[in-house]
Amino acid sequence: MVLRITAVEPLPEYRLRLTFNDGMTREISLSDNLWGEMFEPLKDPGFFRQVGVDAESRTVVWPNGLGLDPEVLHGDFASAEVAQQRAGVTTE
Repeated sequence: MVLRITAVEPLPEYRLRLTFNDGMTREISLSDNLWGEMFEPLKDPGFFRQVGVDAESRTVVWPNGLGLDPEVLHGDFASAEVAQQRAGVTTE
């Protein structure tokens, strides 16, 4: 089954409640990830609340083009940054 997000609800403190096509509902926090060119605008609570589900990719997106991988959000895979940290890879 290809994981897709069917619903997203923005919550206080930069959290999201996600519903997946496999029936799972999960709350995640993005508060530790709000840095860098694409994530910086999400620090504005009004902008953060503009999150939606893209009709084509079926993942969460914001108006600045940021989209997140449904499988990482589901908890099946670590983000690339976390995977690199676990492997001891540095990008500096």
